[in-house]
Amino acid sequence: MTEGEKKPARVVVADDQTVVREGIVMLLGLLPGVEVVGAAGDGEEAVRLVGELAPDVVLMDLRMPRCDGVEATRRIRSEYPATQVVVLTTFADDESLFPALRAGARGYLTKDAGGDEIVRAVESVLSGDAGLSPSIQRRLLERLSQPEPAPAAATEAPDGLTARETEVLVLIAEGLTNQEIARKLHVSTATVKTHINNLFAKTGLKDRAQAVRYAYGKGLVRPPAD
Repeated sequence: MTEGEKKPARVVVADDQTVVREGIVMLLGLLPGVEVVGAAGDGEEAVRLVGELAPDVVLMDLRMPRCDGVEATRRIRSEYPATQVVVLTTFADDESLFPALRAGARGYLTKDAGGDEIVRAVESVLSGDAGLSPSIQRRLLERLSQPEPAPAAATEAPDGLTARETEVLVLIAEGLTNQEIARKLHVSTATVKTHINNLFAKTGLKDRAQAVRYAYGKGLVRPPAD
């Protein structure tokens, strides 16, 4: 490398699909200004490689076993803040995209992105900018502009419920489905189901109808005014 020449960006690729991962690694190997230093098959391995290799950027798939891309992003940004994360998704409307951005991802790419797009995204996040397309930036602003769910009553949560479990209970009482609750709280439906199972176990509730009565009975929600 000659004097004044910019160092290549050191990149780790994380994707659980071998063909996709190897294809991305091969493409990156052809791009100027990018050096692949590692490849991971799941989120746990991605976090480990970041700790060992200290890359500049991780290209992070979101749907992976053991530790998904959202949790891996959160851990990387917490434990290794010098490493930036660019999300890889199959579809532009991947429901995990916004949770990943909330977890600290700075950029976004679909898996069919070309070499120029990848280089631009990597350069953008390393320069401190957000590597997001205008459409994603618009959707993110729309999501952030939505009002937050109304907090539960400021009294101590009953039966040892956590704040999040109480929040889920209130949304159930308001008639929201699991999918609607997931979108409102920016989490996966699987996470919502876990919260529901936990709050049912703590309160002895057996179904959503009982949950609605319980929420009203505890004063967590109030009947609409006439």
